[in-house]
Amino acid sequence: MSVGNDRKIIVTGGAGMIGSALIWALNRRGITNILVVDRLSSDPRWKNLAPLAFDDYMDADDFLRRVVSKPDSLGQIGFVFHLGACSSTTEEDAGYLMRNNFTYSRELAIWAVGHRIRFVYASSAATYGDGSQGMSDEMLDLHRLRPLNIYGYSKHLFDCWSKQRGISRGILGLKFFNIFGPNEDHKGDMRSVVHKAFHEINETGALRLFRSHRPDYADGEQRRDFLYVKDAVEMTLHLAGRPVSGGLHNIGSGVASTWLELAQAVFEAMKRPPRIEFVDMPVHLRDRYQYFTQADIGKLLKSGYDQPVAPLREAVLDYVRSYLQPGLHLGDEPGDQPAPSRTVLPPPKA
Repeated sequence: MSVGNDRKIIVTGGAGMIGSALIWALNRRGITNILVVDRLSSDPRWKNLAPLAFDDYMDADDFLRRVVSKPDSLGQIGFVFHLGACSSTTEEDAGYLMRNNFTYSRELAIWAVGHRIRFVYASSAATYGDGSQGMSDEMLDLHRLRPLNIYGYSKHLFDCWSKQRGISRGILGLKFFNIFGPNEDHKGDMRSVVHKAFHEINETGALRLFRSHRPDYADGEQRRDFLYVKDAVEMTLHLAGRPVSGGLHNIGSGVASTWLELAQAVFEAMKRPPRIEFVDMPVHLRDRYQYFTQADIGKLLKSGYDQPVAPLREAVLDYVRSYLQPGLHLGDEPGDQPAPSRTVLPPPKA
């Protein structure tokens, strides 16, 4: 089955950064048979949807009620990209995160698997915790992992639940690392450092970074796997299009870059001389801070993914000069018309 036929595609969290970027990528392939599911409120997330083409929109709570009470009323569904979640690593309301990230995902997965719908969902690199158990998506014993915050745990719990239920091989879980790029304006404190840095440098001419509070990392030498959102959605569509792709897959660049390298790229893209100041990390963050992340993307490469990943400097340059400086969203680019469909996804298993 090719995407774009009579079977609908559902994207939860469709107004978020990765969700709207996925719809943008589908639109560029000429695909618009999409149901967007989200919770729009007073934040500017709706602006991410304005340039995009899709068939319908549904509130996330209304959608789940429909799934539970009238599971056959949504028509012929080919794929569910479940990207909606609370992604705040500083959220303290454990009950809210469990309802929103675990329970919602569980009910949606039960429905999708029961109706033989291809189910693709967002997990997170936060499930790996401090990295002491490695960051391999081939890990067999998920219970060895110890997330550092309740957000990471809520994602980890669903990974474990799907494996215990024996459905993990039939669904696709994506462990997103540090994704950045257009359409993240609404995320508040959870915006990427690139987005925050751009505005801070514009206002003050300088960028503040957290000092290291570990002796094995110098200030600014903390390392993260940063991935441009355009690459993230290409990886997502590639894996979703392979009928044998199930289980967990890391979505990252495979490269760990320092905060200093990221900062330098932002200053360069803005054509500003680098001016970096270090400040103490808030005490309440120190025991939940990941000092090093690097995706093992061997599994992704073995699946046949062969697209080049944008190096950090080039990705930051595109983000700053194509989107942040002119204030554009994905789909707002002049002349950005949908291209003919080239993504082919398999039919659900009979």
